[in-house]
Amino acid sequence: MSSEPSRAALERLRTITWDDLEPAFAHGRSRALLMREHMRRAALWARACGAEEDWPFFDVTEYLDPTFELAPDVAAELSGYVGRIGTASIERVCRGAVRWAALRAEGKVELPELPDPYEPILLMFERGGGYSIGQFIDLYNGMIPYGNFDSNAQATPFLSLARPTLDALDADPGGRVTYYAKISEGYPRNSPRGILRRRTVGRDAETHDEAFTRNLRWEPTEYLRLYELGHNEIDHVEITEIEAAAFIESTTKRITGT
Repeated sequence: MSSEPSRAALERLRTITWDDLEPAFAHGRSRALLMREHMRRAALWARACGAEEDWPFFDVTEYLDPTFELAPDVAAELSGYVGRIGTASIERVCRGAVRWAALRAEGKVELPELPDPYEPILLMFERGGGYSIGQFIDLYNGMIPYGNFDSNAQATPFLSLARPTLDALDADPGGRVTYYAKISEGYPRNSPRGILRRRTVGRDAETHDEAFTRNLRWEPTEYLRLYELGHNEIDHVEITEIEAAAFIESTTKRITGT
């Protein structure tokens, strides 16, 4: 069996900076979404392979093929690496990601038709390191409640995992953000004319309105102010962060072709 997939996963882990909190603060929004998506996917996989008691941070391969073993050289390197990176929970996830890459490439086990169990949390690691667990999941720039198993399994999927999309969600992160979609005939909520956000900053609730433009960045807009004054006929509706991310990703793909 080739060790290339598992070694590639291990090398990806090696690029992560675990002890610098600055990226965690800079990427707080995307990291929260990625952790929630990990919780959702982990619930689906746990249900499929009988791992509910170990949800949400577990090694899928232990359940799919209890006899599976990594190539000895990769196993030795992985063991040496994960022993230095943090908590037992993070260690389990990192081991699971490398073993999953090898198991999937081997192709000997029939896998359920579910999304990759580790991609969201690997992206989260790459955008600011790990987490700590207690009553909540602490991402160092915010805390995520566990919720219950069923609520996570039924959560709205967050599928917009391209790095430019995640970067756009994190851009100018100050304040409380509300997203809106500009809608009209032929441009429903799931395919709007455009999207914008209002950031409310500080105790004085100073507002900053920005639209996501064809320049693929947030730029100031007067749309909401003009609408409030009755000078704009294009309507809008409040949308979720996940819906905003889907628009950003589809727009970026349409304009750049990637």
